[in-house]
Amino acid sequence: MTSKDCGSHDSHSSCNRKIVIWTILIILFLILLVILLVWAILQPSKPRFVLQDATVFNFNVSGNPPNLLTSNFQFTLSSRNPNDKIGIYYDRLDVYASYRSQQITLPSPMLTTYQGHKEVNVWSPFVGGYSVPVAPYNALYLDQDHSSGAIMLMLHLDGRVRWKVGSFITGKYHLHVRCHALINFGSSAAGVIVGKYMLTETCSVSV
Repeated sequence: MTSKDCGSHDSHSSCNRKIVIWTILIILFLILLVILLVWAILQPSKPRFVLQDATVFNFNVSGNPPNLLTSNFQFTLSSRNPNDKIGIYYDRLDVYASYRSQQITLPSPMLTTYQGHKEVNVWSPFVGGYSVPVAPYNALYLDQDHSSGAIMLMLHLDGRVRWKVGSFITGKYHLHVRCHALINFGSSAAGVIVGKYMLTETCSVSV
């Protein structure tokens, strides 16, 4: 019968390496276990977003056939941190609008910030684009909706967030916010629609 011999120099070095590796693995496991336990006890909730209003400065379909969209909006978004023991870092935020699953404005960066416990933040970003090409079938729908006086847009907010528990700060997580914006502007023969519309729509949020 044979057994491992840690008496020699090479065997002793090998045993030491194994001990160090196992010690590091155990420490990492304990740290991860503590983080998971704290996370489970605190039960963090994702932030809640509400689209409060939209101001339309320009919304016009042009071209022959009509496939170019010029738009200029300002949206008011509020965000609330529902957690009483967890803060939220918003590290990067980009907002844009889409129509029938097609992006119709360029992404606009929003100010990054830290949101404390139970705190509410309000953003008022501008989004828009000049002569943005859209699919022909979407341009036809846009023209029809424009004539009927109501357009359903989707406001998208994509970014990165980190959670803060005491002095511990997590890594970055993807934040995806989607807000429906039904704008009833009334029948208009002009190509430009100007006005402010109260919405108060709760947005879907995924982290």
